[in-house]
Amino acid sequence: MDKKEYLKSGEFLVREVQANEVFVPEEFYEEQQMIAQTCKDFLEAEVYPHLDQLDKGDRELMKEILKKSGELGLMGISIPEEYGGFGQSFVTQMLAAETIGAGFSFSVAFMAHCGIGTLPIMYYGNDQQREKYVTKLAAGELLGAYCLTEPGAGSDANSGKSTATLSDDGKYYILNGQKMWITNAGFCDTQVVFAKVDKDRILSAFIVDSDMEGVVIGPDEHKMGIKGSSTAQIYYNDVKVPVENMIGERGEGFRIALSILHMGRMKLGANVIGAAKMAITDSVKYANERKQFNTLISDFGAIQHKLAEMVIRTFAHEAAIYRVSKDIDNLMEKLKAKSECDEGRAAIEAISHYAVEDAILKVYGSEILDYVVDEAVQIHGGMGYSAEMNVERGYRDSRINRIFEGTNEINRLLITDTAIKRAQKGDYDLFGMAEELYTRVDTISDGAQEGESYFEEKMRTVKNLKKVAMLTIHKASNSLGRKLVREQEILNNIADIITEIYISESLALRTEKTEESRGEAASVYRDILDVYLYDSSSKVRKMAMDAVYSLPEADDTEKLVKAVEVLTKAKGVNVKEARRRIAARIIEDNQYKF
Repeated sequence: MDKKEYLKSGEFLVREVQANEVFVPEEFYEEQQMIAQTCKDFLEAEVYPHLDQLDKGDRELMKEILKKSGELGLMGISIPEEYGGFGQSFVTQMLAAETIGAGFSFSVAFMAHCGIGTLPIMYYGNDQQREKYVTKLAAGELLGAYCLTEPGAGSDANSGKSTATLSDDGKYYILNGQKMWITNAGFCDTQVVFAKVDKDRILSAFIVDSDMEGVVIGPDEHKMGIKGSSTAQIYYNDVKVPVENMIGERGEGFRIALSILHMGRMKLGANVIGAAKMAITDSVKYANERKQFNTLISDFGAIQHKLAEMVIRTFAHEAAIYRVSKDIDNLMEKLKAKSECDEGRAAIEAISHYAVEDAILKVYGSEILDYVVDEAVQIHGGMGYSAEMNVERGYRDSRINRIFEGTNEINRLLITDTAIKRAQKGDYDLFGMAEELYTRVDTISDGAQEGESYFEEKMRTVKNLKKVAMLTIHKASNSLGRKLVREQEILNNIADIITEIYISESLALRTEKTEESRGEAASVYRDILDVYLYDSSSKVRKMAMDAVYSLPEADDTEKLVKAVEVLTKAKGVNVKEARRRIAARIIEDNQYKF
């Protein structure tokens, strides 16, 4: 495969990417749009009329709706045809995940089943396990759950105490332990359970049927949000699990868990887009109806600012999500071409490879959704605080996303740690380029050229932000060495810089590629890019300064500070007028149509 088709995880930090190398949402083809419309129609017909009843914890109703989605084929979008699915691309899977993301608690139950409840068996199971379980999970005949977290093992998943002891006759593993915060626990038929065999240090993974003797499912938890999803503890008391129900190899469970979490983070990043677009649409519709001082509130600049900023962040995140989704598809095809690579393993290896981007999009996506739903409540005023309105439900449901699939604190550390380790492994020459840049830090310039085009200026700005990241990582690594791993505040600064770079570049590439095909119709995209990159440069400057000043004082500190100031200089933007033009577009459309 040509290098242009395969961008390694984190390599965006050191490589210039062209607009024609990325996939953008404007390129969805007819079949993909039809699948998304089917998902939307299902929500309208089967989910939205029952939201209040679902939020009262009606397990049977949730189970019934989930099974209906399976009968329609929605649960098999990512499953190969030989196991009863549709074998769709990762981009298509993400589009479906985005659309279902507008389904409140249903989205949580659905995605848990289709993702972490099914894909460990699909990706790591053998043909017999796939035939027995995946075919029925894809059809909704069985509903799945994923059982990793324990009372004493959350972020540190491998510290779990659940055990699996081989029986004397060698036919079963005797499972004992307790799991908590298990989505779909109340009605699941199958469970992917992690436990340590005998005295192993590393987890193994097993398929457990909920009706096996010794499986005890507790009552549903009372939660702040996602009240319609069943979340409960599960207890295992001498459960006899057939040896053929082990997934993968003994001791491979921790790898399976981490890989599936990468997948979960990425799909959560898509889910939040659907939820954000719905909240924005609800907000603009309300703003176009509500009058104060004898004027529609959508006419007020403060409300227009909110609507525009909600659009900007959502649109930018969407650009990044589908960019990396296509990268994953490309890598999947490359891995599948290897005759010795199982299709399931090829899929999860491709997803797991993009660990840096997975973590970026989980963190950024969950935080932009929190911003969007918060502003949605504010636009609705007192009505936004009423349980009569969807934005109240969306506000409560959003909060869990910063905890799901690894907390944002853990994921920020992963962004920096993984990017540095990939560079040290030789995936890309981050440190070599950083060292070369450091040797001329005294004379560094912003590289502005007279007569440069609009997109040349934007991509130069992004390139300069990459230089800031390289200098900051170089300085932190050299100053602290192995001690850097304990300086979480600095690691977080670097993670936020890396995140802003990826989102900014993805947005710039989307804007350029879309303008090439849509011309003037995409002019408002420039406003989105102008405002985002202007703000992003300031954020990167702040994060870099915080990191540099937090390191041991040295002779080069002020040199680095000056370099950061030069490199984070962005072209001035009339952000008020740009946001007003963005707001005018959504106010006229009366819905999110970007």
